[in-house]
Amino acid sequence: MQAPPEKLAFTLMLSPDGSQPDGLAIVDVDPSSKTYSQIVHQVIMPNTGDEFHHFGWNACSSALSPLSGHAFLERRYLIIPGIRSSRIYVVDVKEPRKAKIHKIIEPEEVFAKTGYSRPHTIHCGPEGIYVSTLGGGGKDGTDGPPGIFIMDCETFDIIGRYEMDRGLQDKHYDFWWNLPRNYMVSSEWGIPPQFENGLVPEDLLSNKYGHSIHFWDLRGRRNIQTIDLGENHQMALEIRPAHDPVKEYGFCGVVVDTTNLEGSIWTWWRNKDGTFEAKKTATIPPQPAKAEDLPDLLKGFEAVPPLVTDIDLSLNDRFLYVSCWGTGEMLQYDVTDPMKPELAGKVELGGIVSRTKHPNGRDFGYGPQMVEISRDGKRVYWTNSLYSTWDDQFYPGDRGAAMVMAEVGETGGLTLAEDFWVDFPKGYRSHQIRLEGGDCSTDSFCYPSV
Repeated sequence: MQAPPEKLAFTLMLSPDGSQPDGLAIVDVDPSSKTYSQIVHQVIMPNTGDEFHHFGWNACSSALSPLSGHAFLERRYLIIPGIRSSRIYVVDVKEPRKAKIHKIIEPEEVFAKTGYSRPHTIHCGPEGIYVSTLGGGGKDGTDGPPGIFIMDCETFDIIGRYEMDRGLQDKHYDFWWNLPRNYMVSSEWGIPPQFENGLVPEDLLSNKYGHSIHFWDLRGRRNIQTIDLGENHQMALEIRPAHDPVKEYGFCGVVVDTTNLEGSIWTWWRNKDGTFEAKKTATIPPQPAKAEDLPDLLKGFEAVPPLVTDIDLSLNDRFLYVSCWGTGEMLQYDVTDPMKPELAGKVELGGIVSRTKHPNGRDFGYGPQMVEISRDGKRVYWTNSLYSTWDDQFYPGDRGAAMVMAEVGETGGLTLAEDFWVDFPKGYRSHQIRLEGGDCSTDSFCYPSV
């Protein structure tokens, strides 16, 4: 947290119709720079149809741990999977303004060595780079369940599947861990036919999307417990454990409750006997709306669900940020007491019905989506695209890519920075953000805070 503030951000650009190659944008986030909030370099890929979504570093703070055996790694490479193509790019950003492709792993290698497809979340872990997937084998990704595979953190070769015993786990989304305590937590979205061509309303209303979180013996590579949050709590997505490894709790965001359209935040924790529990600790209500103001998908409900699509926890474990992509809100909760989140700040921007403009007067298409927090906790960045086909369902018509930043008050509160707005090339949408030197959804820690 005491490191120098980030001067650059790395943001994924995706072509929703696959007409252009996807890319990585290097964004100037240094307020003293003449190119502040502008793209200063781009790495455009040689293929089309990848659909960039999430990405991560080859090494993070945990690489310094003697547990890793890789104490001389540097945070140099970004691992960028194509969620639609199953192709993986390794980009060298040692000189960020000259970033270039280092290696390309073709989908055939992913399929052959893992039996998985649709690579999604990247974390630097004890034995290498961990990659979660959203699909199993076969053309539609339903030949067996998805899971996690491991890549070598120096050669970037695919080593193989992670799981020895997956227990009840048959869908996948996010994962993270407590390294010294030797456990991992994973979550669920859906199988590829449930998301690739858009949300399937029949599956949502019959509660067929993921609604469980899974706990693993990290080094034993086996599922030790599964907690079902209730089938009405559809799409348990982001997993955010406390950064301080002494604290044995974390958070999970649930997109929607099918009984009342609420979004929710769940706190999970480990008991002294090693078992885990989870409890709903915050709810976010839907907003009433006229049918004519809603996309076809929502007309029958006459309401806008918040659609909790991303959450992020500040490095000091104090503030949890919650993206409400449907209602157009970025919420800030004080989670000093993780069992009692208290709303501390809010920014309204975009939204299906509200369509709140940015303070600079510009339209913010879609709603707040992928969120990233600076290490010092003073700046919160976010973009606006969820997933190309879902964008088109909930926000018909192209709304344009955007990346914004809000400043955090000393005791909480959020204020949008009027002078920070990133323009992206025409035809692209913007997704996940990584910050130079690390950020709050990248780094794992092995040593306690004082």
